[in-house]
Amino acid sequence: MNRPLRQPVVKFSAMSIFVLFWFGTCSVVGQTATSHRLLPEGETIQDARTGAQRSLDSYFPFSPPDTAERWRRRAELVRQQIRVSLGLWPSPTKTPMNPVIHGKLDRGDYTIEKVYFESLPGFYVTGNLYRPANIVGKIPGVLCPHGHYQNGRFRDAPDAELDQHLASGAEKFRSNARSPLQARCAHLARMGCTVFHYDMLGYADSQQITHQVAHRFREQRPEMNGPAGWGLFSPRAESHLQSVMGLQTWNSIRALDFLESLPEVDPSRLAVTGSSGGGTQTFIVCAIDPRPAVAFPAVMVSTAMQGGCTCENACNLRVETGNVEFAALFAPKPLGLTAADDWTKEMKTKGFPELQQLYGLIGNSEDVHLTARTEFGHNYNQVSREAMYRWFNRHLALNGPTEEQPIEFLPREELTVWSDDHLPPSGGEDLEKQLLSYWAGNTQRQLGAQSVPFQMEREGLLHLLGLAADYDAGWATRAASLDSDVEAAVGGDDAFFKSRIVDGQLNHVFHSLCVNDADEPSSNCVLWLHRDGKRHLLDEQGNPVDYVRLLRAQGYSVLGIDMFMQGEFLQSIDQPVLNRQVPNGRDAAAYTYGYNRPIFASRVRDVVNLVVHLDNVKTIVALDDTAPVAIVAAAILGDRIERLAVNTGGFRFEELELFDPNFFPGGSRYGDIPRYLAMAAPRHTWICGETSTGEVLEAYRGVDAKEKLVIVDTTLDDAGMIQAVAQWLED
Repeated sequence: MNRPLRQPVVKFSAMSIFVLFWFGTCSVVGQTATSHRLLPEGETIQDARTGAQRSLDSYFPFSPPDTAERWRRRAELVRQQIRVSLGLWPSPTKTPMNPVIHGKLDRGDYTIEKVYFESLPGFYVTGNLYRPANIVGKIPGVLCPHGHYQNGRFRDAPDAELDQHLASGAEKFRSNARSPLQARCAHLARMGCTVFHYDMLGYADSQQITHQVAHRFREQRPEMNGPAGWGLFSPRAESHLQSVMGLQTWNSIRALDFLESLPEVDPSRLAVTGSSGGGTQTFIVCAIDPRPAVAFPAVMVSTAMQGGCTCENACNLRVETGNVEFAALFAPKPLGLTAADDWTKEMKTKGFPELQQLYGLIGNSEDVHLTARTEFGHNYNQVSREAMYRWFNRHLALNGPTEEQPIEFLPREELTVWSDDHLPPSGGEDLEKQLLSYWAGNTQRQLGAQSVPFQMEREGLLHLLGLAADYDAGWATRAASLDSDVEAAVGGDDAFFKSRIVDGQLNHVFHSLCVNDADEPSSNCVLWLHRDGKRHLLDEQGNPVDYVRLLRAQGYSVLGIDMFMQGEFLQSIDQPVLNRQVPNGRDAAAYTYGYNRPIFASRVRDVVNLVVHLDNVKTIVALDDTAPVAIVAAAILGDRIERLAVNTGGFRFEELELFDPNFFPGGSRYGDIPRYLAMAAPRHTWICGETSTGEVLEAYRGVDAKEKLVIVDTTLDDAGMIQAVAQWLED
């Protein structure tokens, strides 16, 4: 249970206290006081977050909830996590696509055309459009992302591979085995569908961003990480949640726009199917776009490997979720799957039964189907394609043939969209920088035009921090999951309340120390964050430092906390702290942050948990490099915090390296520090370290609270800041 915080009665002279503080708090190695500790000297906090990092090869089970309403809430949270992680919250503005369709090829019972259009200004989607030769009325439209086939849409398998597929029974016709992609699209057209087969970034005709960058990225490019422009996978791009996967998903959404716009396509009968990386695009776009009516992601959905390519990963995407749950977001609409002798080989017993359970709960268990042909390796072979044709025949109200017939293979020269009359657009690093700059600017314009100020910023931050469900529940869930053990060490006029707080849901632990008087309860507590954790409240002799005594004299209790990887998490205060990188061999942040929360997010959660757990923390102070934690936590906590005092030191998330302890994927997308400070309005806010605060001032003026904002001289030293904050609190 919580022990009440106490109100101090001793008073001190402000000037003498601040002079003493900066001498009294300088620690000497080997002479650190232990009265702040809850654990014996040498022991460190045992916390789930210090365990093994998750990776794309971890185990990702899916556990359906027991009621339809619980699934509805969970599904919307996961769906929004996908949007946020892919940089699609808000989504880019849908600008004119300016589609060009040309070069029709007559294949007898179907036709093929060349297509290109702009998904973003100056950024093109390329592909081929397959149509039935004879179209009567409205017909289904099928989107076909292709996956990591060599040369993508221009795939032409070597003879040795063809012989193997024909011998094993994976394929029946040599022409179809040369390109399972052409075979798939041609047969769907023969069944009566319009099919758009489009390029992944860096494949076939989509060369504005190279294959090397999009799919083989390995080393950071320092020249592609500057304030005037940056490229994919750079720290700035990750800070803005800009990724290849986000761009490809946006291309898929715009491809649905294009398909839906065709006069013969029935918008109520849209479908998506792809294998491997194309399977990833299938279940992702079907999770976040409501238009597809049928989905068939092949050889991708599993509880095992989640997607090995850089184009299948994004920061925050699979934290506390995974591909089976992503596929489940399509329920109760018809979902077909295949499994092979690859990472999907256990789907029959791990993943698919849970999908059936979910479909039975909210729809029809027969509307999810698995074709498990584990005698074949990773594939979208004829056996699997024909399973898809049967699925589409049933659920798209078709009556077409489901057994494939031979096609006439077409080489690259006949399928390419570019020609002397249709020249390819410019690309390379300049285009990459321009594209990401446009994307970031478009996001900021949309955020600035919200009818409810900061609504999207707050929602985005909640998902990046993993607090959206608790916030929606009014923090009741979070408060109920926390428990604490409290012990007191009373000496003289001082009472030190040391608390071990445990998050029962996640097995996270943080320690706090409250310094106050033992006589009367206090209704107002100052949470003072510090890079050394809670130990900064006491000097080397174990007595409260002078600024703590000063605040106590002003009527406050003072609270310190060991946030994640501070204080008793560490063997010593000199231990270096960085985010741990998941070994992968590629210098892409998503392989780490796509599966694990960064230190910064964990620290914000610790602060939020502490404030929610207690009812008397009204003020947060952070005058060192913990200020960003305080600012983001206060932005999330809203009116639970009445006063905020911070020294930002000009900090910006986008200027950090990928594994800095304060690195926060998405930290700049929603405006960075200035906008998070503006979200504090109309809270009483004291700011040091900012040379430009126009956005903050504007926010406070907008709610007629300018008098609650104090911006001080950025040349104040540490003692001056503490004295100024103490005076501000007293006023």
